Amino acid sequence: MNREKFISELREKLYGLSQSDIDERVEFYSEMINDRMEDGLSEEEAVAEIGSVDGIVEQIMSEIPITALVKEKVKPKRKLKAWEIVLLVLGSPVWLPLAASAVVVLLSLYIVVWAVVICFYAVAAALAGSALGCIVGIFAYLRMGRPAQALFAGGAAVLCAGLAILMFVFCVWLSKAVVKGTGKVLLGIKKSFVGKGE
Repeated sequence: MNREKFISELREKLYGLSQSDIDERVEFYSEMINDRMEDGLSEEEAVAEIGSVDGIVEQIMSEIPITALVKEKVKPKRKLKAWEIVLLVLGSPVWLPLAASAVVVLLSLYIVVWAVVICFYAVAAALAGSALGCIVGIFAYLRMGRPAQALFAGGAAVLCAGLAILMFVFCVWLSKAVVKGTGKVLLGIKKSFVGKGE
């Protein structure tokens, strides 16, 4: 891909950002290509070394706050007419609660996901506590002269400790998956605001 096509594709995929943001990003990557060409690379090699346009757009989207994207997208292209304002005001008893309800439902679902993760951590903690209780039981049974019960408590301690370790590893994996999934959802939302030219 040559420099001109790269810059054109980058501009197209960043449509939806403010014009100053697009110009700033395009200028930055244009200078990067020029610097690499000054270092002796061909135009195609310099563009290839920077990376794919999609990867760059994804990185830019992860850096830009969603509020800036929404603000730019909902900025009116023209002034609202009087009848449009009246319709917005009269319709607000319908659309405002619906929008608020949608936000609350989505937030509730996200809280439920984290509540499930916390429950799994609680199970891991309970298993670790059971393992400690069984270890205390070993000494108590040995002191009472009951070796069979002490052996059983030892086995239960090993089982609970093993399950606690496995559960903890699963909880860490699940937490990372939820955080990564959240990032992907936010990135998807951000991408829905850009890249759609008129």
